[in-house]
Amino acid sequence: MAFRILLADDHPVFRMGVCSLIRSHGGWEVCGEAADGREAVAKCGELKPDLIILDICMPNLNGADAARHILRHNPDQKILVLTNVESEQVVRDCLQAGVRGWVFKSDRPDELMAAIEQMQQNKSSFSSRVSNLILDGYLHPHRAAPIQALPPRLSLREREVVQLVSEGKSSKEVAVLLSMSVKTAETHRSNIMIKLKLHSTVELVMYAIRNEIIHVQLPNVAPSIPSLRIEPPEMDFQATG
Repeated sequence: MAFRILLADDHPVFRMGVCSLIRSHGGWEVCGEAADGREAVAKCGELKPDLIILDICMPNLNGADAARHILRHNPDQKILVLTNVESEQVVRDCLQAGVRGWVFKSDRPDELMAAIEQMQQNKSSFSSRVSNLILDGYLHPHRAAPIQALPPRLSLREREVVQLVSEGKSSKEVAVLLSMSVKTAETHRSNIMIKLKLHSTVELVMYAIRNEIIHVQLPNVAPSIPSLRIEPPEMDFQATG
């Protein structure tokens, strides 16, 4: 029987490459794909894969919270995180949820294949950089998340609302995605603002970034240099007879 894998990542080209790699192994098959965390949770319940390969930075529901949802209902589900997020706090959150595998997108393809093989054998598999992140956190505790990132703790549903609002979703859109009334969505948002002592959506977005509910990659913007237009010199042509 084939080892069935569900792949969740919001980049279609990246999914195509990983699917090709998985299918190159004789005993593995890709049973499904998901483009965001919410779809990953739904397809996991529907397809019952042997392994989920899960990105962290995904819209609608990030990978860490998707893992919490999945493992809450099925603690034995194998989850391998495949991401470019290098955060001690996110690693700890995933480990606490029950994730037992982690590979970085910058790792070699054979490292991903080896990790899948380890997970297939019911073993944990973590990139060496994950161990270094955790060790660094123990050796340098002062680098841990800022104090405001700790209290108060939000529930999983509140974290979902924070992510959706931070991504620019309206109360109606939040209500549809979370299968609730618009009034309930607005009540959640209001309670969160009170709980966190925030006063604007901008502050809520900053909270989501600081606490890694959403991940923002700032572009490397080179300083603009005004272009200099050099006019050609005027030429004095004289007609010759």
